Amino acid sequence: MDFQNIIFTIAKSFPGFLLAIIIHEYSHGYVAKMFGDDTAEREGRLTFNPAAHIDPMGTIFFPLLGIIMGWAAIGWAKPVPVETRNFKDMRRAIFWVSFAGPLSNFIVGVLSAFLFAVWAVFVPQDFSFYTIFLQMLQYSIFINFLLGMFNLIPFPPLDGSRMLASYLKGDALRKYESLSQYTSWVFIGIFGLSMMGVPTIHYVLTPVISFGQMLPHFFLGIMQ
Repeated sequence: MDFQNIIFTIAKSFPGFLLAIIIHEYSHGYVAKMFGDDTAEREGRLTFNPAAHIDPMGTIFFPLLGIIMGWAAIGWAKPVPVETRNFKDMRRAIFWVSFAGPLSNFIVGVLSAFLFAVWAVFVPQDFSFYTIFLQMLQYSIFINFLLGMFNLIPFPPLDGSRMLASYLKGDALRKYESLSQYTSWVFIGIFGLSMMGVPTIHYVLTPVISFGQMLPHFFLGIMQ
């Protein structure tokens, strides 16, 4: 990929990528506050300002590497701080605080698909930014459904693991949480197999991503 294409890919993918990861973390912090923990707000993380959520590796380096390598802008934001001791109903709170991030991504993905259809139907095709805005919305759909489903995978430290852990007790909980020591190796293995063309995590992610890609056609069918 040449430099011009890299810049173009950054322009069309980073707005949706930043929106996805910021909404994800904001939702964790907002729902935590609803359950009695205002740690994220006190530390300045309950904001839509990208500067408050940037993780140098996950928000800048990793997505840029993905674009340069010809993949996509995929990464993460700095996790919002949550103090579970402030929760009155800890089990319920942990479940919903964890689920809030992926759920917000699915909601933004659906809204992006709706806006895609609105833009495609009601904006003249000779408008200067007609195509680029459609591509930006298309990427927003992709990244939100991808991040939403990926984070639901029940393996530490993903949100799905905390949702599952909220229903475990005693030895079952300790054994489940001990899986976190293998997290790096598991993801390295998945990444390596994917580079070799072995479909591993694709079996989990592809159906949801495909559903997201079908949504614009659904809304277009309603509007046309």
